[in-house]
Amino acid sequence: MTEQMAAEGTGIDRIGSRAKVAALQLARATTSAKNKALLSAADDIEAAASDLIEANQADLAQAEAEGISGALLDRLRLTSQRVSGMAAGLRQVAGLADPIGEVTEGFTRPNGLRMTRVRAPLGVVAVIYEARPNVTADAAALCLKSGNAALLRGSSYALRSNLAIATVIRAAITQAGLPADSVQVVEDTSRAGAKALMQAKKWVDLLVPRGGPNLIAAIEADATVPFVIDGAGNCHVYIDATANLEMAADIVVNSKTHRPGVCNAAEKLLVHRSVASEFLPSVSKLLLDAGVELRGDDASRQLVESMSPASDSDWPTEYLDLIMAVRVVDSIDEALAHIRRYGSGHTEAIVTEDLTAADRFVDETESAVVTVNASTRFTDGEEFGFGAEIGISTQKLHVRGPMGLRALTSERWVVRGQGQVR
Repeated sequence: MTEQMAAEGTGIDRIGSRAKVAALQLARATTSAKNKALLSAADDIEAAASDLIEANQADLAQAEAEGISGALLDRLRLTSQRVSGMAAGLRQVAGLADPIGEVTEGFTRPNGLRMTRVRAPLGVVAVIYEARPNVTADAAALCLKSGNAALLRGSSYALRSNLAIATVIRAAITQAGLPADSVQVVEDTSRAGAKALMQAKKWVDLLVPRGGPNLIAAIEADATVPFVIDGAGNCHVYIDATANLEMAADIVVNSKTHRPGVCNAAEKLLVHRSVASEFLPSVSKLLLDAGVELRGDDASRQLVESMSPASDSDWPTEYLDLIMAVRVVDSIDEALAHIRRYGSGHTEAIVTEDLTAADRFVDETESAVVTVNASTRFTDGEEFGFGAEIGISTQKLHVRGPMGLRALTSERWVVRGQGQVR
């Protein structure tokens, strides 16, 4: 099947063409119009909270009937607090500086030509994501403020929630005088539909996948549009020989238990042997009391008998659950080697009082985010001051880490002259 036939068969041509038209209008939209749409959407989402939660309850019931449980079900669930969080995210994005038209570089050539590099929208941004209906609001807000039309393709078990949220946002966009098709939900949640979106080069300028390893593998195998990998979060916390152990315990527990089903939760704990006998029993009790299952290497299990053995398959695994694998290491060299072998490039943390060790960890860890004496849970667009995030890039091009407004722009050159010819 050709790319064109696949797109027509799933309606991608129809919604893609509308997105392109909307993107052209958005590229010329004023900051005030975009902010008006976002602020109205925030108010309307709060006003519609009961309707959104009702739609979400239907999704939850279907998901439970299909056997979905645990962390994934939690990611799907909307509560009054999470609805308020979506509204707050919209307001935060409205309060951010508009990147469109920003001059990032400028100079005049000897021949009088004035050169400026200027931020511009990408055009149409597609997002494929699993569960987490709040992504619908976050992605819509970031795309709108950065002048991009959004094609949002969520999971089948979140479709009612996503449509309900998008309906509220589209109405606010229209009231602000902007095209409703600036935000569209892709209702075809089949694999064929996802593949068609991945290959819709005529319409999609950037694809951001937010999901598990199966989705990422499909993107890498099938996508022909430009994409940014929002990859797995096999995040580590390394407790160095000089660590403040009380601080370290707080960081480990928060990194693991605050929200275990998200990508910036810590999955692995590495402890320097010199502090392991003092630190591991105490932090293990805190983790066990919080319901965390611990899986350790031989050295860890000698110190904490309640740990089950860690297998080779544990080290590269992103659990997204109350599970943590533990290893005792002899040095920072061994910790770094372990992370290089098993890390996913998302977030790594070190707890240390040794500035040299901290600097070395930062320099030799190839993750998108490195934290020193802080929880891995800070890898988040809102925590970075971006208002929200459309994803967390674990690749090196074109962006890395939490993706805010500027990550959804490109830069182009404007050359102004007075009749110069070459």
